[in-house]
Amino acid sequence: MNLSRNLFIGAALTGVLLSGCTSKVTEKEQYSGYLSSYNNLKEVETPSGGTAMRWVSPSWNPNAYDTVAFSKLELYPAPKPNERVNQQTLTDIQNYMTSKAKATLGTKYRIVSNSASAPAGSRTLILRAAITGVSASNEGMKWYEVVPIAAVVGATQAATGHRDQDTELYIEAEFVDANTNQTVGRVVRKVFGTTLENESQKVTAKDFKVAIDKLNSDLWAFINKK
Repeated sequence: MNLSRNLFIGAALTGVLLSGCTSKVTEKEQYSGYLSSYNNLKEVETPSGGTAMRWVSPSWNPNAYDTVAFSKLELYPAPKPNERVNQQTLTDIQNYMTSKAKATLGTKYRIVSNSASAPAGSRTLILRAAITGVSASNEGMKWYEVVPIAAVVGATQAATGHRDQDTELYIEAEFVDANTNQTVGRVVRKVFGTTLENESQKVTAKDFKVAIDKLNSDLWAFINKK
């Protein structure tokens, strides 16, 4: 058996072993460092049918607040756009997520840009949130790109040729009680956008709109939890 045949068989076996192993949640190796802590995160099913890594303080009461301090989702770490994900796409995703989050939070709370802008006597909750990754990977194969927003996008190509690719969006967020400066909730979330035909197709904001809408339905459920 020659070397090329050995390599081909090895690649094929690897593909079989990895098939269907795409993680539904962000791997620990992919945590960006944006949150103040990643302790005690547990995998939970969300109302929209998604999966998240989340921690919520036992004292969490969404009705204890009347104001949320939130300006916009950040891009963290600083992005480095490339030919597959350009700066306009990142900005479009950031703007769409920000507007949807504000609309959802606004159904229950007064929205201010920062805690200093809250009226005197407000019971204020601070939301810190960031897009920490945008990636595309071969469908059904595990993806280990660390700090994906720094590289912005990664792609692999199967040994047997082109494959469909999953688009993935990574988000990290936490709620902080402005009065006590204590974190009352943290979440690390990976959501899937539309499937691309190959590693050459560009990733766009439109690929994630349905996923972002589901994220906001989960946010609505979280702030209206009784």
